[in-house]
Amino acid sequence: MNQKDVLSLQSMPAASGSYGRPPCRFINREFFIITYESDPAAIRHAVPEPLQPDGSNTVAYEWIKMPDSSGLGSYEESGIVIPCTFHGEPCNFVAQMYLDNAPAILGGREIWGFPKKWAKPRLIVEETETLTGTLHYNNVLVAMGTMPFKYNILDEKETAKAIAKTQVNLKLIPDVDGTPKIAQLVAYNLENISVKGAWSGPARLNLIPHVNAPVADLPVKAYIGGKHFIADLTLPYGRVLYDYLQ
Repeated sequence: MNQKDVLSLQSMPAASGSYGRPPCRFINREFFIITYESDPAAIRHAVPEPLQPDGSNTVAYEWIKMPDSSGLGSYEESGIVIPCTFHGEPCNFVAQMYLDNAPAILGGREIWGFPKKWAKPRLIVEETETLTGTLHYNNVLVAMGTMPFKYNILDEKETAKAIAKTQVNLKLIPDVDGTPKIAQLVAYNLENISVKGAWSGPARLNLIPHVNAPVADLPVKAYIGGKHFIADLTLPYGRVLYDYLQ
């Protein structure tokens, strides 16, 4: 390989790239999101400056099932999102993510800075009536959420607007000597969104302390509610929102 060949590679290893080239198109991507009130000090500790928590003291715990994802495959995901602002503009900070797919972990971390770790999330309908999300890390249950299946119909246009809200990741990549090489807040907005169904309902969430999957560090103080929706959408490349090394 010459220099041009090297610079044209999408990802490591050179002999067989770990993931496809974005943008990534997701078909029938299914979301289950439980919004709850948490501890404001714990939220502030989890959010990197210059992002600011939006003052609602709320956290969104998510399960996402992705059966058809171009360049990444079929997988499921679970994690924590915190409503924030950046210079007064609303955004969501993606604080933790756990999933069962190597291409999505590698591509997500290397391109967008998603905080992805390997685990076993599952989203199913139990006994025909209860939408149920679970997350196992190292074979230990660390999260479980439930909501009645398709309880109340939501407005699909409003759901699409919520999906399109700016998302922000903290991207950290060290240099060969261990010093920071990349330290950025990376923003992105999902595009080409087509909502195929959306529902809301009461929800419950159980978070279990685990040192390597610290979802319970943002404890549940009060339940606000759940949302369940299915959509087609596109994940484009991101943009640098803030560079800590500049």
